[in-house]
Amino acid sequence: MDANEFRKRGKEVVDAIADYYESLDSVPPLSTVNPGYLYKIMPNEAPEDPEPFEDIQADIKTKIMPGMTHWQSGNFFAWFPSNSSFPGILGDMYSSMFNIVGFNWICSPAATELETVVMDWLGKLVGLDKRYMGIKDDGTEGAGGGVIQGTASEAHIVVMIAAREKALERLKAQGASEEEADQKRYKFVAYFSDQTHSAGQKAANVVGCKTHTISTGSDLRLTKEALQAAIATDKAAGLIPFFVCGTFGTTNTTAIDDLPGIADVAQAEHIWNHVDAAYAGAALVCPEFRPLAVGIEKADSFNFNAHKWMLTNFDCSALWVADSTHLINALSIHREYFPPAEDSTSFVKNYRDWQLPLGRRFRALKLWFVMRMYGASGIRAHIREHVRQAKWLEQQLLADGRFEIMAPVVFGLVVFRLKPSLVAKDTENIDVASVNMANTDLVAYSNEDGRVFIVATQLKGVVAVRVAIGSSFGTQRNVDLVLDVLKQSATKVLQLL
Repeated sequence: MDANEFRKRGKEVVDAIADYYESLDSVPPLSTVNPGYLYKIMPNEAPEDPEPFEDIQADIKTKIMPGMTHWQSGNFFAWFPSNSSFPGILGDMYSSMFNIVGFNWICSPAATELETVVMDWLGKLVGLDKRYMGIKDDGTEGAGGGVIQGTASEAHIVVMIAAREKALERLKAQGASEEEADQKRYKFVAYFSDQTHSAGQKAANVVGCKTHTISTGSDLRLTKEALQAAIATDKAAGLIPFFVCGTFGTTNTTAIDDLPGIADVAQAEHIWNHVDAAYAGAALVCPEFRPLAVGIEKADSFNFNAHKWMLTNFDCSALWVADSTHLINALSIHREYFPPAEDSTSFVKNYRDWQLPLGRRFRALKLWFVMRMYGASGIRAHIREHVRQAKWLEQQLLADGRFEIMAPVVFGLVVFRLKPSLVAKDTENIDVASVNMANTDLVAYSNEDGRVFIVATQLKGVVAVRVAIGSSFGTQRNVDLVLDVLKQSATKVLQLL
């Protein structure tokens, strides 16, 4: 394919992408193919000779499209959104054009410096403290800074490695030899709540530390008192606390942990304090949500996924650290084939030392496109409209009379269930299993309808339904539709009892 052919086919692909987005509401959001469907209709080997572009394009429609679950559909309400946008796609196209492997500054100075710039832009946009900025007001290098990771899971691993490095350095500062400090690694323990995303446990598995999962109360929040009690227990057993994760917007209910209290405990115990705001962090572009996040200014690291609710195509997970020293010490590897910049300034950052892989894509481009083409006002409008739609749905479910809300609606997530009194035959002794089954059926019937896609979760053994509003291309019409489907499915469930 030469440049002329690429120009022709590229225009066709852009048209196909635009057509796809314009027709999304007419396509069932959930794929219904059976496992192995593609193996049965694909050749056993790659083609020996080139095939026409038209044949490949046709296979996209007939073979690939049936196996796609359409995350960008306005009728996709299952998991937290994976926002796409036309500006984000354009930025990704330029990133693919350059196709750099940006492990240090000299690989492509613009890639490094743009990332430093846009991460400071984004940090200021969500109201982060100055200690997280890569460049200080006077233009000199800050101790902290932001870096784009692939996912919040990667960010979790990276900061836990930094936390381990910090803990080892503290042991050595207290008089332990290198060998003695290393031998104590197996005693390191990280703290999570029972509502923390599974990324926390996965990070602990990678790092090789112990974990302590702390039970939450009825509000599903990790509290200062619970963390203090867990730490005291572990210290009495000879373990070494080194890391805690507080969450701003949990996956199950968007609960917000006691971030100020956690910060106080972390500071007193000299442990790394990470705030995971993978979904809800995007809401902080709106000043009215910032009072909910008091405490993050004291954290060692903060992360949210711009690819979830901030119009930036996957993958773009924004991570900030208040002090990059331990991160760089833990992940920095020097080789003679990594030439340093001749003039080291605050903009010369080797982001390979801020992540797990060596190579990295030019992901800052798509974030730059989104922030410039939407502007702060456009991003705020995007967030506020989804919050408005979620609160509207909450009101309609309550007005229906058959549903109860299971958690406060703060962002774009509505968590609810059918009222147990409508399901139970004996309202004096309600059978939890029967109520759970009815709500499981509610989700199943809603998805069988084919027009929307939702999922259930469990809250302390209670099945609840989640409707996550946040599609870049969704409108009030889509929320009207999911409400209608839920009402029809509820009628069916209750009639069959």
